[in-house]
Amino acid sequence: MKVLGVGDNVIDRYCHTGMGYPGGNALNFSVYAAMLATDSAYLGIFGNDLQAQHLQQVLTRRQVDISHCLQAEGETGHANLTSVDGERIFLDSNQGGLRRHIAMDFILQSADWLEQFDLMHTSAYSYMDHLLPQLAALPGKLSYDFSDDFDLHQVLPLCRWLDFAFFSCAEHDDEAIVKLLTEVHRQGCPVVVATRGAKGALLFDGEHWLQQAPQPLIPVDTLGAGDAFITAFLLQQLSGAGLTESLKSASDFAGKICALNGSFGDPLPLDSL
Repeated sequence: MKVLGVGDNVIDRYCHTGMGYPGGNALNFSVYAAMLATDSAYLGIFGNDLQAQHLQQVLTRRQVDISHCLQAEGETGHANLTSVDGERIFLDSNQGGLRRHIAMDFILQSADWLEQFDLMHTSAYSYMDHLLPQLAALPGKLSYDFSDDFDLHQVLPLCRWLDFAFFSCAEHDDEAIVKLLTEVHRQGCPVVVATRGAKGALLFDGEHWLQQAPQPLIPVDTLGAGDAFITAFLLQQLSGAGLTESLKSASDFAGKICALNGSFGDPLPLDSL
């Protein structure tokens, strides 16, 4: 089994500790897959600053294949945040840095390489929605994280290209979440999952509504927990596990990630930048 995270990479800058941590939905997916003993690759754009150098070193050390990434002149994406009782609070960002201005279209030049992956995962912060039809035509399955900043009118046209769709819905009421998942499935996405913070996850596959409670714990840091949930769920699905087992594994792994600082550790002192 081989999986690929396609899209965003950032440094999450913890203003309250003076440390920066590797992150980004697609990058996190690739690292978490490697942590779960899966053959993993990452495909994206790196800047040419010290932050990008740190990201590349971390990925290489964690045995994530970055051989097809693009490196360009510019600033790595970063987000400034703080933490209160383990909950992350985003302050501001540079909107993805250079990735916002350099198209991801270059990935289609590696179509033969892309065909070897059983699944590709991307996100709303990867600026590559226009490429979903081409990626959906490849042999592997396609997964997308819409995060919590989504517009339903923009979401629905994308869903026909997806095998899995994920939404962060902690601020939505249950009626709105049920309506969202139902409509996304109606548009053609077979499996749709909403994470709801302390209320756990809700899944709809067109026939079944399944719930998964979160792990009871006091988190060190919740950054990356959603990405960890997605990664473990998808890997279980690829391995042939049922939906209930996949949700349980996802919750367990997300709980483990909450015991780490940053998405998965590997800090970079901000005063070194």
